Amino acid sequence: MDKFHRSVLLKEALGCLKVKKGKRYIDATLGGGGYSLEILKRGGEVLGIDADQDAIDYVREKLKSQASSLKLRIVKENFKNLGKIAKEAGFEKVDGAVFDLGVSSYQIDTAQRGFSFLKDGPLDMRMDRREGVNAEYLINVLGKENLYELFKKFGEENNPGRIVRAIVQRRKMKAIKTTNELVSVIAGAVGIRGIISDFQKNRIAQKIFQALRIAVNNELENLALALPQAVGLLNSNGVLAVVSFHSLEDTIVKTSFKNFEKSGLGEIITQKPISPTAKEISLNLRAKSAKLRIFKKK
Repeated sequence: MDKFHRSVLLKEALGCLKVKKGKRYIDATLGGGGYSLEILKRGGEVLGIDADQDAIDYVREKLKSQASSLKLRIVKENFKNLGKIAKEAGFEKVDGAVFDLGVSSYQIDTAQRGFSFLKDGPLDMRMDRREGVNAEYLINVLGKENLYELFKKFGEENNPGRIVRAIVQRRKMKAIKTTNELVSVIAGAVGIRGIISDFQKNRIAQKIFQALRIAVNNELENLALALPQAVGLLNSNGVLAVVSFHSLEDTIVKTSFKNFEKSGLGEIITQKPISPTAKEISLNLRAKSAKLRIFKKK
């Protein structure tokens, strides 16, 4: 599974889920199937959800010869519709649910998906490539004020003005269609000339690409919609585990869990989020920013 996506904080999350044989669980972000596979190994039944057809195809191919695949129900959908998906799949009550947010290693490493500022490809960034507008549309169509707000709010970019001005100026002459073209515009805006190193690309483009990805996939709103649905599906003593990768996601998870607790739905198990060990980070650098929060249903 590691070639597609290495699940982050897997051991810690599963330790909190306490999977029981014959019980049902939801993997709201199937990805490479890391969480689903481990739950199946422990005897659980899983509803795996993903909006990315590539992820679904990958997991089906990996598990097609395994008997455990009979206990895995896969649905191509966005987890914003979690309640409806679960009902239609017969998973109206479960003992655990897990969200491993963010972008999979496969999506980042596949140039054609357009998620990476290190690889040249079309400015797409859609999790579901059959729906919605892509990053190219946002870059070339949004007005200056909208781009500024987008980069400031979702990218947490301190000074997006010069980048926005450079984008608007460039697209007057020619549409920005690829990841390399966008990185080049950003580099020019911040005064970098000539060959741009990967280190420089990471420093200047990471926040802009994050903002575009979040906007294209409506990630924050979908997460805020999904978490209450997940809690509603849990049986008594059921556990909701969420792994987030940046502060905007973590804030939504933290706030949602506090609201659940105040409403008497259960208790927050992780008063402080669980972070990856130094060993896990050494094996998977993308795990560095991960945070795991756990909520237990009353």
